[in-house]
Amino acid sequence: MDLASALSSLPPNPRIVATGNHATPWHTLKIVDGSLDEYRLWVLNGQRGLPDREGVTLETSFVGPGQRRSPRLSYVPSRLSMVPTLFNRQLPPDAVLLHTTRPRDGKVSLGVEVNVLPAAIEAAKRAGGLVIAQVNDAMPWTYGDALVDADLLDVLVEADAPLPSAPAGAIDEDSARIGALVAEHVADGSTLQAGIGAVPDATMHGLTGRNGLRIWTEMFSDSVLALERVGALDRNIPISASFLFGSEELLDWVGDNERVEMVRTETTNSPARIARNPKMVSVNTALQVDLFGQANASRINARIHSGFGGQTDFIVGALHSAGGQAFIALRSWHPKANCSTIVPMVDEPVTSFQMSAVVTEQGLAEIYGQNQGEQARQLIDNAAHPSVREELREEAEALGLL
Repeated sequence: MDLASALSSLPPNPRIVATGNHATPWHTLKIVDGSLDEYRLWVLNGQRGLPDREGVTLETSFVGPGQRRSPRLSYVPSRLSMVPTLFNRQLPPDAVLLHTTRPRDGKVSLGVEVNVLPAAIEAAKRAGGLVIAQVNDAMPWTYGDALVDADLLDVLVEADAPLPSAPAGAIDEDSARIGALVAEHVADGSTLQAGIGAVPDATMHGLTGRNGLRIWTEMFSDSVLALERVGALDRNIPISASFLFGSEELLDWVGDNERVEMVRTETTNSPARIARNPKMVSVNTALQVDLFGQANASRINARIHSGFGGQTDFIVGALHSAGGQAFIALRSWHPKANCSTIVPMVDEPVTSFQMSAVVTEQGLAEIYGQNQGEQARQLIDNAAHPSVREELREEAEALGLL
């Protein structure tokens, strides 16, 4: 079946689930957009360049820069682990648009982006929908749930192009301090949720002297490769993740590397499965944390900025792990908004709560297991910027916390 015929068979205003993050099949998506007057485009963390015009509804459960502020955004709040359930129930896809390797031995690989795509493929096939694959020689061959039977693909579109890559970024002083504080609390044999950014990179940098570390994460970047090269990771346990983004060196390393196991989202982000990892350490961030230990990581002035992502999944899973810890790491002062990130009470919808500790460049505030007054005191004395501590104490007294 050719692409034009396939698209003409879709129902009116079809829902198309496309590979998101940094692996969007731009060439084929442009053809799809030019062929359909009206459709719903479901993409996780959509990047700049997504079609954003009348007739296109941008659907997602995690908002990226290509969707944020669009008047056509349809945000569906959901834990990331539950998005596959949405596809099976409330949001069935009519078509799935993948970015894959070329076929090999009857299979293709989803490469750097597995995530919710296996569930989307299964849901589409059950309903008689289409699966379209943009095949690209530059996509690295990865294993695990990344492997898809070529028989499930209705259309192949050839479009070779380099994948986006992320150069290693410099770690600023505040991030280095935060990362060092978190790293001090990570023991040998811990399992890590590793994200991308200065704080996760700094945390990983502080762990190069550890032994027997494991990786069970939603995504990873070059910091995991650095731990592998210094021998800090347990060589008997695969590196498990749902997607990845990093340097060209990282992409070369994961290609045909059976050490890296790509895992579908409902497995990587299952709180029960996360909890089975020994000494699970989860490091996430937030826009604000209040004196009740509540974190807002999703909204600014009630407008959706991102979404739950994996934060809720990993905090719950880590706290149920034997010896597990869940950190919220952020700067104590927001430079753009010129305000404290530790506040009396968040005025936005809460993303998560009951983390193990909150870490800023000022220090580490112990949260879990403390009474509410001690939680507030820890946040004020150890995490808040010194310029707002007295004000926060007064607010804490007014709230009955101190």
